[in-house]
Amino acid sequence: MTTDVPISQAPGALPLLGHLLPLVRDPLKFLTSLPARGDLVHIRIGPKKALLVCDPGLTRHVLVNDRTFDKGGPAFDQGREVLGNGLPLCPHTDHRRQRRLVQPAFHPARLPAYARLMTEQTDTATGSWTDGQTIDAYTEMQNIVAQGLVATMFADTLNPTAITEVLEDLGAITDGIFRRMITPPRLNTLPTPGNRRYYQARSRLRRTMVRATADRRSAATGHDDLLSVLLGSPDPPEDGHDQNLSDAEIIDQLMAFFFAGIETAAATLAWALHALAQHPHIEEQLHAEADSVLAGAAATLDDVPRLEYTRRVLMESLRRYPPAWLVSRTTTTDTHLGTHPVRAGTAVFYSPYLIHHRTDQYDNPEQFDPDRWSSSRHLNPPDGSFIPFGGGARKCVGDQFGITEAVIILATIAARWRLEPLPGRPVRPALALTLSPQRLHMRLRPRT
Repeated sequence: MTTDVPISQAPGALPLLGHLLPLVRDPLKFLTSLPARGDLVHIRIGPKKALLVCDPGLTRHVLVNDRTFDKGGPAFDQGREVLGNGLPLCPHTDHRRQRRLVQPAFHPARLPAYARLMTEQTDTATGSWTDGQTIDAYTEMQNIVAQGLVATMFADTLNPTAITEVLEDLGAITDGIFRRMITPPRLNTLPTPGNRRYYQARSRLRRTMVRATADRRSAATGHDDLLSVLLGSPDPPEDGHDQNLSDAEIIDQLMAFFFAGIETAAATLAWALHALAQHPHIEEQLHAEADSVLAGAAATLDDVPRLEYTRRVLMESLRRYPPAWLVSRTTTTDTHLGTHPVRAGTAVFYSPYLIHHRTDQYDNPEQFDPDRWSSSRHLNPPDGSFIPFGGGARKCVGDQFGITEAVIILATIAARWRLEPLPGRPVRPALALTLSPQRLHMRLRPRT
């Protein structure tokens, strides 16, 4: 069934630029203003028209029907240019095979070994902090997450210098992908400092992954890390596919996991620390739980089930500040969204941030309220209303890995430290591919 009611266009579009100005100036305000225009709204990214889905039910329809609404659009096009064709970015035609081969690396049976490494790295990092030290909380969370992710992915293959280079490259790539996504293609070919940093980071990061994979293949001793699982993943013969991931495919997986694993977890933790500093009563409850469960020790996997309030804080951080705040798809065939026809090749966007801030889905959505996730409140968001990890067959393969890691890190910090915000330094979201806090400087105070 079709409708004659036209899809409205978001206001404020300019010739050639489209809606780039509101997306640059205040993208979150722009997005949350659009549901008033309808369940579907036309926006323009430069001269190109796209369809933004504002309704949770239609968003779920997009996520579940991944053959029709395939991975594609500006962000994915730019992402594949850097990160390759790994599981988070590959089209539907490649996804099922890749998922089958990658899934064993995230089997629950492997989580205890990964969690031990997370605990060790978090214990070491937070143990090096000093009283009165000022940190950029987002950068510090990137370092902690990266150390843990390197340990779980590569064991001891990457040295500290290589890890530092990886973080620098990821930062340049993250900024570069979003900038290139919203600027005219001709500008992306100019030898500007930003473009040069982007290309250099892309080349160096891929060389690092190539080197790590080659070193692991030639290693004489066995390892039980994620890279080793990928190298040994068997693929049952099907439709003439190879039985294993090729080295090129493995490198693409590593590139994508590094990007997704570090950026999303670091952003979630940093926003949680920011929210705790703004809400002392929530911070007190978190510290009380950490004192009761951990007594100053680093959190382990055995502690995670008892760190229930810590998990609530992180769930609320994912709701309030979802790292993947704007995501694109491309239609592969003529279809419908609701009663509206959508032609093949249409760029379709959905926004977890927009959905998570709808007043008809969450009471007081602007309020940071971990208790909304308590069992007594019986919050059970409808399908399509809580989507920090996506949904359907393309839901993030490492969601439980990431949640476990974040609980261990946040609880360990809460057991040992209080992070104070520095006065006179407003925190704003950074304009990048992930929703991360910009200049989140905090002072460390030990808890006794």
